[in-house]
Amino acid sequence: MFWSKPASLPTPEEALPGRTDVMTVPEAHAVHGSPLKPPFPEGLEVAMFGLGCFWGAERCFWRLEGVFSTAVGYAAGHTPNPSYEEVCSGRTGHNEVVLVVFDPKVISYAKLVATFFQSHNPTQGMRQGNDVGTQYRSGIYTHSDGQMETAKGVEADYQAQLQAAGFGTITTEIIPAGPFYYAEAYHQQYLHKNPMGYCGLGGTGVSCPIGIET
Repeated sequence: MFWSKPASLPTPEEALPGRTDVMTVPEAHAVHGSPLKPPFPEGLEVAMFGLGCFWGAERCFWRLEGVFSTAVGYAAGHTPNPSYEEVCSGRTGHNEVVLVVFDPKVISYAKLVATFFQSHNPTQGMRQGNDVGTQYRSGIYTHSDGQMETAKGVEADYQAQLQAAGFGTITTEIIPAGPFYYAEAYHQQYLHKNPMGYCGLGGTGVSCPIGIET
């Protein structure tokens, strides 16, 4: 019953009820050996992005110097503690997202946002390539006013770059982060555990210079 995908987000009243049970995930990151869940070391910050299937999206960030940990999960929806199948139904409102824990002394939030934009096509609405559904929408979920300002600034500059290259309007939602629900254990660092696994991400080929050297 979960695989009839609506084309638009459900209202809170339409969303699946969910559950109180919290998802169990590994204690350590499969690549870095760092914790997947807080508390994280003092001085680190958190970012959250949705850019298509979270398997490939997570790998984009764990490879960056200055990233302490990453985890995949669900955010920007209504259903508490959803399952993967429920999210894929389009009836929770959630997006597939990556939680990025980073050291701002090593890598700036602006560079993370630039990496986000360069790693997918942010003009496609409720899809990313052949992956179609509300859970594949482009999104930046901010944890401070500073992150919001930076994200919107990078978006504006990247929109000019995309327009010059013949692309359309960016459809990325940039909103304050709400609850983050960890995805099932087998999704965490999936492409490290399954190097030949599916990755449907594809960028536009347009450089996002903002933040790359900051």
